[in-house]
Amino acid sequence: MTMSGCTAQDWNSITVADQGFDAQRVKNTAFYGNVTLGSNEGTIEVTEGFGKNCGIYNATLRNVTIGDGCLIENVRGYINNYRIGNDCLISNVHCIETTENASFGEGTVIPVLNEVGDGNVMIFDGLSSQLASLMVKYEQDKEFTTAIRGVISDYIADRRKKAEGIGSIHHKVRIVNTGEIINCHIGNHCVVDGAQHLRECTLRSLPEAPVHIGTGVICENTVVYNGSNIDNNAKLEGCFVGEACKIVDGFTAENSLFFANNYMSNGEACAAFCGPFTASHHKCSLLIGTELSFYNAGSATNFSNHAYKMGPLHWGTLERGTKTASGSYILLPARIGTFSVCFGKLMHHPDTHNLPFSYLIAYGEDMYIIPGRNLTTVGLYRDIRKWPKRDRRPEGAKNSIINYDWLSPFSVGGIMNAKRTLEALLEVSGDVESYNYHDYIIKNSSLKKGIKYYDIALRIYMGAVLKRHRIEEPKSKVGTGKWSDLSGLLIPVSEENRIVEAIRSGRLNDVQAIRDELSAANDNYNEYRWAWSYRLIHEYYGFEGDITPEIAAKIESDYIAARRAWIAEIRKDALKEYELGDVTRETLDDFLKDLDQEVQFENLKYYL
Repeated sequence: MTMSGCTAQDWNSITVADQGFDAQRVKNTAFYGNVTLGSNEGTIEVTEGFGKNCGIYNATLRNVTIGDGCLIENVRGYINNYRIGNDCLISNVHCIETTENASFGEGTVIPVLNEVGDGNVMIFDGLSSQLASLMVKYEQDKEFTTAIRGVISDYIADRRKKAEGIGSIHHKVRIVNTGEIINCHIGNHCVVDGAQHLRECTLRSLPEAPVHIGTGVICENTVVYNGSNIDNNAKLEGCFVGEACKIVDGFTAENSLFFANNYMSNGEACAAFCGPFTASHHKCSLLIGTELSFYNAGSATNFSNHAYKMGPLHWGTLERGTKTASGSYILLPARIGTFSVCFGKLMHHPDTHNLPFSYLIAYGEDMYIIPGRNLTTVGLYRDIRKWPKRDRRPEGAKNSIINYDWLSPFSVGGIMNAKRTLEALLEVSGDVESYNYHDYIIKNSSLKKGIKYYDIALRIYMGAVLKRHRIEEPKSKVGTGKWSDLSGLLIPVSEENRIVEAIRSGRLNDVQAIRDELSAANDNYNEYRWAWSYRLIHEYYGFEGDITPEIAAKIESDYIAARRAWIAEIRKDALKEYELGDVTRETLDDFLKDLDQEVQFENLKYYL
């Protein structure tokens, strides 16, 4: 090959394919160490309708294995210590290298929520929103933390042993117009186009859900899962990006987690736990020290994790479905109940987890809660329908578990507590102008409407569940107690505790086994929910024994009345928005038509 401008430190260390290898397709290339070259016959498409001959041109290779059908050209620096699969295009890059003790982005422990904490989530290729949620929730449990980190470390050690200290670029990967790629595993069909710098990363791309890394991107100590798109000068350090996420337009993140179907652009995240369907679109929005899911950040949303002068050590939870309006500010620590909406500068460390579906509104120094208001809004009606439709993950490539039920034992348990809380306030304080709840004001009319709205939701839930299970007695006793939301997985606390104890004791000592247990809990959700709902029905209607046909008829009648009342309230909310001049008549008519179909067909799948 010397006539083609090629040189080798030792030609005896160069191995080529027995068939399909053409030496004329290797030019101006320097070989060092052990290099294996596959077949280079045929062409590879570099853009639609334009194919170039496979081969190696203008490159330096050291300790590299290259599969069949690849084109490698214009490597300004070198490729060192890499296995490259079949049908890959590597063009106009500076350097691709694996160095000693490479981590490939796995094994880093990052401080999520508490920005100055010791670290609680270990990033690795198999991380899901549920595993991360457990690591955060039980970080003070030293036995559990030691056990789960040991399980993950064993998983990582096995992967590193198989990699043998060599970086991997799998099949049909495209890496073009890119700067440095150092210590990275790059999965099948991944596209890296115009990235500035990737170091210590794993890009877990799949043929049916490729990863795309675009222009100006910088990623360090980060794992990116299948179907995700990171583009247009985004910068990530110490992050995990789950399936089908989009992080673009200069968004920056440090020590943060992004799980299935997140959309992040322009803004910033630090120590944030962004569960499924978290969205932030605006330049001046900061997600910091907060656990989120099914969340939408309004422009200029800001969380303050400095309560005073002891540093950014405070954190908060916005339970699933919460929104923050434009210009919102929440002083952490805080805990906001499910499907709430936050307006203005919310001080006094709000804790409204016992008043879900509420509006939290700041008027100057006064803070108000409108309990249950969001239950009857157009926004909620639209939200609970959009999320299932926006899941971009292909079947068979869903790592994190997502249960879309908006009325569930978790949220309805909160609704029950909320109704009791408001009734107790009314009983203790009497029929006064306003009530005080954790330094927040609830007006008399808001409290009474809240009781009404919560009762509507309870009757809708019980009627809808009964329609699915008839009047049969539950087959399972699991699920009758409290429930939790593990970042998308709705699970009885008893089952969560059982899994945690199995990990703590070492009975669950394999990543896949833990994931199987979490999946089994999700598979049994309907039975667990019915066990909980059966108990709720008895408590609400005040009877013992079996659900008789007469009781079932009463539940169904209450359900129909509650559902009609709910739809009527949503219709009023839509008409109000039209009267304000915010939507066109055509948009209103389309929405009302959808509501009419709701009444006609009783579309239950969106209620649970």
